Amino acid sequence: MIVGIGVDLCSVARMERAVRSAHFVQRVFHPEEVAYALSKGRPARHFAGSFAAREAFSKATSLSMYSVAFRKVWVRRGESAPAIVFDDSVRALLPDGIVAHLSISHDGDYAVAMVVIEGKP
Repeated sequence: MIVGIGVDLCSVARMERAVRSAHFVQRVFHPEEVAYALSKGRPARHFAGSFAAREAFSKATSLSMYSVAFRKVWVRRGESAPAIVFDDSVRALLPDGIVAHLSISHDGDYAVAMVVIEGKP
């Protein structure tokens, strides 16, 4: 059963300015996200997608953004769809057995992410 849905839109131009700060990148993004974004031709697009994914996860789970920020929730990109990953401190705030589904898209100067949470009602 779907128990939460969240969506967020992030400006790539705003992220391009933000990621000029190494402190911001290290504080906000997980090392996996940093490595992935920096391997791409336009890293800010991928940082924006990861940031939007956190916001969407926060909205879908009703957890505060502060609870999921600062490398506690991140995007893992594999050969198939991206996955939302969270550490034990976030897992402890969620009901047992939830599954988070993530979709990220980029177009022009925007990245959008949608998270759907499945679980028991």
